[in-house]
Amino acid sequence: MYSWGDDRPYNSYAAYFRRTFGERLQKVAINAGMTCPNRDGSISTGGCTFCNAAAFTPSYCQPAKSVTQQIDEGIEFHTRRYRKASRYLAYFQSFSNTYAPLERLMELYDEALAHPLVEGIVVGTRPDCIDAAKLDYFATKAKTHYVALEYGVESTFDATLQRINRGHNFAVAAEAIHQTAQRGLHTCGHFILGLPGESDEQLIEQVDTINALPLSSIKFHQLQIFRNTAMANQYDADPSQFRFWTLDEYIDLVVEIVRRLRPDIVLERFASEAPPRFHHHVEWGLVRNEQLWAMLEKRLLDKKSYQGEKFVYLPPK
Repeated sequence: MYSWGDDRPYNSYAAYFRRTFGERLQKVAINAGMTCPNRDGSISTGGCTFCNAAAFTPSYCQPAKSVTQQIDEGIEFHTRRYRKASRYLAYFQSFSNTYAPLERLMELYDEALAHPLVEGIVVGTRPDCIDAAKLDYFATKAKTHYVALEYGVESTFDATLQRINRGHNFAVAAEAIHQTAQRGLHTCGHFILGLPGESDEQLIEQVDTINALPLSSIKFHQLQIFRNTAMANQYDADPSQFRFWTLDEYIDLVVEIVRRLRPDIVLERFASEAPPRFHHHVEWGLVRNEQLWAMLEKRLLDKKSYQGEKFVYLPPK
């Protein structure tokens, strides 16, 4: 079994922070007022069928506020609700946060990095919204600050990406990840488990494809159907297109994924939660992320399993 600096049977985000910074850091979400080429007509006007960005945007995140004001209010929010961190990461979360001219991006990120309590930035975006000039800028900032790029990949299967109106294929995501990692930047991939048309077997098999990517960390989220989305309309029209796991079934699926996951990839998330008012279809009720993590850890320990247990290195094709 591998050792990641704690007793968990997987490469946890908490242990990664301790290894990297010697302490816990807290992410502070920021809404920079971005849009998306899949919404503004550059690719499509409908967006991805699953997308309702408001479901994951804290109430203090308003693009009318400056980056500094959002950071200050985010720090106050986390101080009230959680134990206080001494340093923070500015998390540009809503929509595609590299979908703007470089000059505008530099203003936003330079302002965030100038905050005295901000150690670095985490930038969520689409893989088709990045280019060499933007990556070179991030690489320059990474010489003095922590910089992570988080790409929405969602699936490794092109047929799935077409079904959800993603607007690009998997090769675009793979290229963006490679270009980002080559510059020494922390590179995270986001994948949705349970998209229409994908079987459990496919979700397990795609781990080999994921392992071949130079990812630093990964987020898996279960499919959630939100109100006011194309997917909600699809579900109403034909629920048989969708399958939902019980909580126990989902934990078992994630265990099999984690057993095959490359051991150096940090497991940031394996499930997500959103306020009930956004849900069009409710899967598990009110189960918090900390409860899910405890369940996953217990299931792995009960099975005497761990991340990378069944990992097999496959040379790039």
